[in-house]
Amino acid sequence: MVNTTMTELREEGAPAPAHYSGWIGKVTGSALYRTTIGRLADSRHARLALLAGIPVIWLLVLHVGPILQMANISFTDNYPPQPNEATRYTLANYALFFSDSIYVLPFIRSLVFAAVVTVSTLVIVYPVAYYVAKVLQPKQRMRALLLLLIPFWAGELIRTFSVIMLLANRGAVNVLLREIGVIDRPIPMLYTSFSLSFGVIYLLALYMLLPLYSAIEKIPVQLVHAAADLGASPFQRFRRVILPLSKDGIVSGCSLVYLTAVGVFAAPLLLGGPNAVIFPEGIATLFHSSNDKWPEGAAFAMLMLAVSLTTVGLFMRVVGGRSVRLM
Repeated sequence: MVNTTMTELREEGAPAPAHYSGWIGKVTGSALYRTTIGRLADSRHARLALLAGIPVIWLLVLHVGPILQMANISFTDNYPPQPNEATRYTLANYALFFSDSIYVLPFIRSLVFAAVVTVSTLVIVYPVAYYVAKVLQPKQRMRALLLLLIPFWAGELIRTFSVIMLLANRGAVNVLLREIGVIDRPIPMLYTSFSLSFGVIYLLALYMLLPLYSAIEKIPVQLVHAAADLGASPFQRFRRVILPLSKDGIVSGCSLVYLTAVGVFAAPLLLGGPNAVIFPEGIATLFHSSNDKWPEGAAFAMLMLAVSLTTVGLFMRVVGGRSVRLM
């Protein structure tokens, strides 16, 4: 009797199956649907597996799989493997990196360049994110974000060429300076370290803006007002209240910008000069070589991936604190 009552209560508390009209109702009411898709839709575990399966497959096929394949190639002595020859594994591809400064110096240059770009992007974008999140009225914030996001709807190459048109000898900046009488001849700004840094910061600013805006917007205004009532100066309020509470946004934004800047490829080719050779260009040269240097290129790529992730992990651990996990 008790079991029957509990069963009835569960049946009463369970959601009633949905009823549809028209051709949808005929399909969902058919025996074929009830024994196939309908049974999966009624199962909580099946719905969870279906929802989680698509992202997992996406990660495995497009991210984890290529990385594992790259790691495997990096230990081979020849790729693609020759017919009727066994694949031999070696560490010579990694030893090649440390054998000559022609590989080490661009690698160090890329890490330093990515760090400088990350810090510069943080310094430039933080005031913008704070202004949008705290100074503007709530009704104006979405409009301001939309205006800031419009340039990023264009592709990377289009935005890179816009930087070229801005900084060229006959670009907008030189034309403006010449028209107002500041200069009488163009300032060489293109194909320099300045143009490369400016272009990469412009390309990656969005990765810093959105995490910072999200973190700063969540800071309670009452805390800032309370600090002001206690006599804290604007700088003290920023250092003791706003900056610590926006730490998660800083960590996320810096991590995204740094990881992207380390592997940036198109911008250095179009904006950098002959002295702006960075490590991704060397990796691309190995992959595009006619001598089948894929194992060397794969080894160099795995070294860059390992060092980049380790650097970001240490940064998250030190700046983010114990609340941030490396994996």
